[in-house]
Amino acid sequence: MMPNLLNYSRNRCTSVEQLSDHTLKSCCRLQDTLMDASVEIMVQLPDLDITDVKAEVHRSYREECMKPSDYLKSVVGTRIGPGMLKIIKGLVGETEYCKQLAFMVEECCHGVILSFTKGVLDSAPDDEEGMKQFFATMIKDNIRLYNRCAAFAPGSSITEGIEPPE
Repeated sequence: MMPNLLNYSRNRCTSVEQLSDHTLKSCCRLQDTLMDASVEIMVQLPDLDITDVKAEVHRSYREECMKPSDYLKSVVGTRIGPGMLKIIKGLVGETEYCKQLAFMVEECCHGVILSFTKGVLDSAPDDEEGMKQFFATMIKDNIRLYNRCAAFAPGSSITEGIEPPE
């Protein structure tokens, strides 16, 4: 059951760090009125296999979210790439356990994908019209980028005319 709220705020951020030539760490941190949690995944390169998952929940209005470790371990071995969201939802997202943590695992995976996109972004044209076309083409070619950051959010001039994925 959701508590009655008159005031609500949320901060969520995702970061990716390259620990070695063969390992990335992606972290998603959430602090809002109802929850304070973090999820960390370790990813092996070059295959982008998830090798470890850790989560900490410091505060939650749902008691079942307070001990997340075993619940999320089922995503270990999942490869980040096409079909990963369905796999993650099949492993942890369809249960009534703590859906916010499953979403945070997905955010960590998207962070890894976006970290590899950075080099492509650096090659964007300097003029505004060329840049819009460059990013629009990039999103159309890889629709998973849609709504993954503020620049690619619905309503952004970059995403103008792009149909959201289903």
